[in-house]
Amino acid sequence: MSDAGAGGGTGGRRGRLTVIAAPSGTGKTSLVKALMAQVPTLAFSVSHTTRKPRPNEVDGRDYHFVSPERFRQMIAAGEFLEHASVFDNYYGTSRAAVEAALARGQDLLLEIDWQGAQQVRAHLPEAVDVFILPPSRAALEARLRGRQTDSDEVIARRLRDSVTELSRWAEFRYVVVNDRFETALADLERIVRGAGQGLERDRPGLAAFAAGLVAG
Repeated sequence: MSDAGAGGGTGGRRGRLTVIAAPSGTGKTSLVKALMAQVPTLAFSVSHTTRKPRPNEVDGRDYHFVSPERFRQMIAAGEFLEHASVFDNYYGTSRAAVEAALARGQDLLLEIDWQGAQQVRAHLPEAVDVFILPPSRAALEARLRGRQTDSDEVIARRLRDSVTELSRWAEFRYVVVNDRFETALADLERIVRGAGQGLERDRPGLAAFAAGLVAG
């Protein structure tokens, strides 16, 4: 994998795939949207999902919204680079779409969960993977409630599941803590541009901080 900066398909280079994962409520989606604005040559890999669109979500832009039957057909046909069941819905990434984009030199950003990241590593070990941590469990809950899109029951379930998700942080090459949004965004941009030194998972103090998050 070259350490060349993010690009849009010039010079015959193969594109770079950056995988970003995080527990629900970490601010991942807001960071990804801001990152796309900061790095205009970066393209967003649009996932397939069986969940219903949220307000303001557009089919083909935010997700490819498909029926459970269609999704199962795609699994059977081996069409996904990765797929997972999350909160009773399926999510998956088209293998053909990702391979075609990388082959033409397009840098891609893929926003998935830790299960999907494991599958991507198996198929594309050169992919750069990033895990985003919240500053605290209290901040995670506050962000979930602040979205005002989920019931108390769903929020409670997401918080329970977040413990499992948080425990997977050490599987990722890079880890970003979303304490201050601007700092986290700058860290992500450094990683995407191939300059993520100092943001690796083995940096001093990170393991103790993450252990505290998992323990609650």
